[in-house]
Amino acid sequence: MSRQKLMDRVYLTCIPSEKFKTSFLSAQIAAPLEKETAGCNALMVNVLSRGTVRCPDMASIGRELDLLYGARLEPTVRKKGENQLFGFAASCIDDRFLPKGEKLLEKLTDLLGEFFCMPVTRGGRLLEEYVESERENLADMIRSDINDKRAYAARRLLEEMCAGERYGLRRMGSAGDVENISLQRLNRHYRETLPKGRLELFYCGSAPEKRVAGAFARAFAALPRQGALEPVQTIRRPARETCRVVTEELDVSQGKLCIGCRTDCTDMAAAMLMNAMFGGATTSKLFVNVRERLSLCYYADSAYHRLKGLVTVSSGIEFQNYDRAVEEILRQLEALRQGDWEDWEIEGARQSLVNSLRTMEDSAGSMEDFVMGQAAAGSDETIPGLIAALAEVTPERVRAAAKSVKPDTIYFLKGKEGCA
Repeated sequence: MSRQKLMDRVYLTCIPSEKFKTSFLSAQIAAPLEKETAGCNALMVNVLSRGTVRCPDMASIGRELDLLYGARLEPTVRKKGENQLFGFAASCIDDRFLPKGEKLLEKLTDLLGEFFCMPVTRGGRLLEEYVESERENLADMIRSDINDKRAYAARRLLEEMCAGERYGLRRMGSAGDVENISLQRLNRHYRETLPKGRLELFYCGSAPEKRVAGAFARAFAALPRQGALEPVQTIRRPARETCRVVTEELDVSQGKLCIGCRTDCTDMAAAMLMNAMFGGATTSKLFVNVRERLSLCYYADSAYHRLKGLVTVSSGIEFQNYDRAVEEILRQLEALRQGDWEDWEIEGARQSLVNSLRTMEDSAGSMEDFVMGQAAAGSDETIPGLIAALAEVTPERVRAAAKSVKPDTIYFLKGKEGCA
């Protein structure tokens, strides 16, 4: 893997590989996640995806992609730490499988560049009908996440736990904010953001790095470069002195219990392994004890938010089991602090993490997501490096990581009175 600077605040990461039959390309702007701009950025890429000067509508874009042997190109919006990444991801048949020596790389990078630099306009403005349509679609999509109560509860925990912090914001903004974005505001935002934003480019395929760099440099030659809008370092904060409890009622038949903890541990590999032992693997304490042995939860798992220093637990429970479930989940955390585990628990968790990381190397899309997260965080970690670091983590380091984890917020989604 290599990373180079193509032009002012434009960086290209290349992963040469002949493992895949397709080439994977990506172009993402990395910027601080802000309440005022999150919705604008998400709406902007959706509108830009509707047409370019050369391909002014979805039908002509579809025809162009068909000519590229069924290439795919779609808008993406992600949250990485306290930054937002928004742009486009694309894939096509790798050139070495094409007949008669045809080459798709340059054609697909050109199309990527057109989406950013040459969108279809009328009178110098983005098309109003595209803005109105995508604004409605985006607002509906944001609202629809309440239909997945598990994901909804996990998001609400972060909103409550990180209120007033970038990390508590939604990656696409709120539905209300999106609905208030006018054509004039979006045009102004596009003109201001494109010249300032840092652009992260990615390629995974068999083409030589020099050819890839040349293709991207040509495709984005018209990208304006004025001002600077750089990603921010994700800020860690200490846990509250007293754990806060937030309860919400909806028409649900199963309770959703989420517990958020903060940690100041800087030993990333140890914290990753600790979380896997806690609730991040099928050999974890939450899965084996809280779910299987005690049957207190329909599901129980934990996630480690490395950049922010959070450990969050997500579980589904019967309403009446709230107190017992909270007590038992925290008891399992205390067991990790005390070093109360068997050898198979730490080794099972270690192997689970290693397998997950190796699986990422079997997917160009997963590697792109990892690379983009590292770029936004200003980190140079690699997947092989993480695997090597995990192999060296000792039980003492796991205990130290567990001792740094402190409960901050409990979120409980329960049913309304009389709900079946």
